[in-house]
Amino acid sequence: MYSLQKLKQNLKTSRQPWAQFTFQQLKTLRQIALPAPRWLVRPLYIGHCGLRDTLASFTRMFWWTPVFKGRLSHAGSQLYLYGGLPFVSGSLQISIGDNCRISGHSTFSGRTCSRQQPLLLVGNNVDIGWMTTIAVGQRIKIGNNVRIAGRALLAGYPGHPLNAQDRAAGLPELDSQVGNIILEDDVWLATGVTVTAGVHIGRGTIVAAGSVVTKSLPPGVLAGGVPAKVLGQISASGKVNGEPLGNADHSSTSSIRAHNPER
Repeated sequence: MYSLQKLKQNLKTSRQPWAQFTFQQLKTLRQIALPAPRWLVRPLYIGHCGLRDTLASFTRMFWWTPVFKGRLSHAGSQLYLYGGLPFVSGSLQISIGDNCRISGHSTFSGRTCSRQQPLLLVGNNVDIGWMTTIAVGQRIKIGNNVRIAGRALLAGYPGHPLNAQDRAAGLPELDSQVGNIILEDDVWLATGVTVTAGVHIGRGTIVAAGSVVTKSLPPGVLAGGVPAKVLGQISASGKVNGEPLGNADHSSTSSIRAHNPER
């Protein structure tokens, strides 16, 4: 069948004058736009945003939040879901503390072949950002005041074995590939950070964007890279190696870009 897509491609690539003329006319027709005086479209935009936010708030309060709480073993007060309902898979026990903010585009999964039910413990005042995935092999504990930015991955289990034949046969990962993950209080994972099984990140440590944490990190440090390494010590005044964070070594700080779910 001669499709519209094929006709478009023929008109676009043909050297015939009539084909080139027809293609340009159709392209011009596609770009036609209605007049948009600011005095008219500005109120329309404000009304659109107001209606959108009102519907989102209504859905969050009366659907997303109560439905999600029905999946939790413990739900603290003032749970704030934004953007939808998180996806939960596997036999996973989830406990969430008070005053937590979680993106509706996040994913929580539990290892299906675990001998005991995987457990996710989330403390108080925790942010879990957009498109973050938390895969619990055995146990993942997230302390109080932790910030996890968008597209982060806490990989407590890989989902597949290392052996290619076992993967092709659909066998699960080995127990040796599975491990606990602990984020102590005040940890900040910037955008796109991956934390692998068996990692323990100490209190107040910051991990730069795009880093892959394969080994445990001490408290109060700035870490980054693939694999992540300690780049500096964070003082009580918020300085790294004696300098303000913004003035510290560029290689240590330029990749820290966190997604704020409140924005």
